[in-house]
Amino acid sequence: MAQTSILVVDDEKEIADLVEIYLVSDGYKVFKAYDALEGLNILAAEDVQLVILDIMMPGMSGLEMCRKIRETNNIPIIFLSAKSTDLDKIMGLGTGADDYVTKPFNPLELTARVKSQLRRYTELNPGSQGQTADNEISIRGLNINKDNHKVTVYGEEVKLTPIEFDILYLLASNPGKVFSTDEIFEKVWNEKVYEANNTVMVHIRRLRGKMKEDTRQDKIITTVWGVGYKIEK
Repeated sequence: MAQTSILVVDDEKEIADLVEIYLVSDGYKVFKAYDALEGLNILAAEDVQLVILDIMMPGMSGLEMCRKIRETNNIPIIFLSAKSTDLDKIMGLGTGADDYVTKPFNPLELTARVKSQLRRYTELNPGSQGQTADNEISIRGLNINKDNHKVTVYGEEVKLTPIEFDILYLLASNPGKVFSTDEIFEKVWNEKVYEANNTVMVHIRRLRGKMKEDTRQDKIITTVWGVGYKIEK
């Protein structure tokens, strides 16, 4: 099996080196870049499965780099940043990142997040080995094939990140059931919610945007105010 490659982009060399030490000890191949343009060049030249990305960098910011990556690529992106307010996290996740870890950070927590994102990406990526390709859900104009990670909305294919796919599949596979944001977080991220955050809300907003929910009178994902989200039969 080919070695999993991770790109670390951070203008602080000491941080990049520290992250590299822990990732290499877990068996990953690591590419390092100290600015966004260098990171994009590595992505274009190498087969990378995950990106760990700082936000505050000279020249192109991590937010801009994330947007650039999302134009063509759905690999997991984890922000690693000293910017720690809720607004910073919302902005980071809103640009297309899958997770957000604040500095100073516990390297073991970061590597656990990396493993979680890679596991989700590997399991849901087209071509992964598994069941026969009949694991489909069709509901209200939405079609989801879990085996090949393909989603169509009224016949139009929608490209989702692994996190977005997991959220949509959870709601669609339980039609009529209302999930709170805490329940969605715990089921999709497989972690307990330890503080109030807007992570799920941001991902659902991005998911709705990709599905063009704002242009439809009859929404597929319904908000139950004060409770959570659901997809009706």
